[in-house]
Amino acid sequence: MTLSRPPDTRRPLTLRDVSEACGVSEMTVSRVLRNRDDVSPATREKVLAAARSLGYVPNKIAGGLASQRVNLVAVVVPSLSNMVFPEVLSGISAALEESGLQPVFGVTQYSADKEENVLYEMLSWRPSGVIIAGMNHTEAARAMLENAGIPIVEIMDSDGDPIDSVVGISHRAAGRQMAEAIVAAGYRRIGFLGTKMTDDHRAQKRLEGLIEGLAEHGIELIDREFYSGGSALRKGREMTAAILERTPDLDFLYYSNDMIGAGGLLYCLEKGYDIPGSLGLAGFNGTDFLDGLPMKLATIDACRREIGEKAANIIIGKDTGGVIGGHRIELTPRLDPGDTIRKV
Repeated sequence: MTLSRPPDTRRPLTLRDVSEACGVSEMTVSRVLRNRDDVSPATREKVLAAARSLGYVPNKIAGGLASQRVNLVAVVVPSLSNMVFPEVLSGISAALEESGLQPVFGVTQYSADKEENVLYEMLSWRPSGVIIAGMNHTEAARAMLENAGIPIVEIMDSDGDPIDSVVGISHRAAGRQMAEAIVAAGYRRIGFLGTKMTDDHRAQKRLEGLIEGLAEHGIELIDREFYSGGSALRKGREMTAAILERTPDLDFLYYSNDMIGAGGLLYCLEKGYDIPGSLGLAGFNGTDFLDGLPMKLATIDACRREIGEKAANIIIGKDTGGVIGGHRIELTPRLDPGDTIRKV
């Protein structure tokens, strides 16, 4: 079922909108959404389908609260175990510190269905804004965000059409930037290693950018090694061993993130590879822990803390002339060649 939203795109949806969309009374809609058992299964299904398609989220705030908003900002990220997102959250928290708003965090584990559930629960408490990682959402999640009637800031990515505001980098551009650095350093047989590639849309876009950038120089990606689990040093070692055993003449390995890249670097050093002479390596994110490795892994700084700060400033109207919403801020990723790319 596909339903159109009300003409006023900034007005939160109401029971009446759902009632009119599915052709039953507001009282019946209310009964269904309160899980009352005095509604027929067919009617229940019709109401829930209409609410889902419209993006309607029930209001859990007590009716007497005049503003019908709470001083919370919903922040939705894929992971807290990944070293990337704590720095983003630090930037958000720092920017909100004197605003009177408090961040509340939800984690999706890179699952689109879980993102829907997290958004549904968070929006039901009527936060003052939403900051959410990524621009790829299910239709239901996008409908909820579009109809929330509050500032929405999608972060980390800028390749796509934002719901409201967006703060991030172009991951396709980051992939192309790495391709240029690889080619300029004289590498020609490149392999790519990535985790969660089905669900990590940003890593997928970097891979697409890498392939496009290499193709402009008449170079094809030789091999790929994917893993569906999380990012860990041990997994990076295992993936590197697998791809080099399968394709031993590779001369460059590009990893979807620094963690598996660091594992790959440790493996290659242990096995005596000449780095960066015969084999170059690079990761992505620019995480601080790379400074503690025997060699500094090449990487691209994804501007994580700055993204968090700018997103929070949009929510509170700071540095935006007091106008909240409709902002597009694209930051420039920064390449750090470290010690694992040949000097040009």
